[in-house]
Amino acid sequence: MKIDILTLFPNMFSGVLGESILKKAQEKEKVSFRVVNFREYADNKHQKVDDYPYGGGAGMVLMPQPIIDAVEDLTNQTETKPKVILLCPQGKRFTQKKAEELAKEDHLIFICGHYEGYDERIREHLNTEEISIGDFVLTGGELGAMVISDSVVRLLPGVLGNEDSPVLDSHSTGLLEHPHYTRPANFRGMTVPDVLLSGNHKNIEEWREKESLHRTYKRRPDLLETYQLSSKQEKWLNEFKIDKE
Repeated sequence: MKIDILTLFPNMFSGVLGESILKKAQEKEKVSFRVVNFREYADNKHQKVDDYPYGGGAGMVLMPQPIIDAVEDLTNQTETKPKVILLCPQGKRFTQKKAEELAKEDHLIFICGHYEGYDERIREHLNTEEISIGDFVLTGGELGAMVISDSVVRLLPGVLGNEDSPVLDSHSTGLLEHPHYTRPANFRGMTVPDVLLSGNHKNIEEWREKESLHRTYKRRPDLLETYQLSSKQEKWLNEFKIDKE
């Protein structure tokens, strides 16, 4: 996968892209990153990329020319058609499902906004997909691009050491992930559930499934509104509701 990131602050990405899973993914040649300062594409003497909005208003707006020229240049350098993503608080909220969709793409281009917003012609001309990482406003789109990149790259085949890890993550199954325990079995009187020490894999998997449902019920009941419960899970859910009363 190729990931291009258009930003006015390329130095923000050096630490994130050079550590942990994102670094290992690049070493394994599963992904390549290119961070581009789109100010370099400005066609004016002072490399100006923003201006006051027509009609008045607070703040400055990013001009269409530098960003559109940058995206077109990057697109012309590849044989595949990239998916262009505009990081914007007006965009659709980012989810694990969207991460899974993006992980199937060959080439992503992230546009990191700044200031008051984008000239509307950027959206129209580039046919962008707008994504927000939450219902809040950040100074710019850089942090959003980092979050989405991390979420997507870890889903690429061969990136994680255990191929089951992304499949069992919270939200990947539609439920939150079950609790985890490791050594020691007894820490200050806090013990690991007996079932996890039993060696009975069938019972362990059932315990994990039930705990996953229970944790979702307690922490994110909204997820259950669209989740298709099995008859066994419906029985467990009724038990949780009775215990809560």
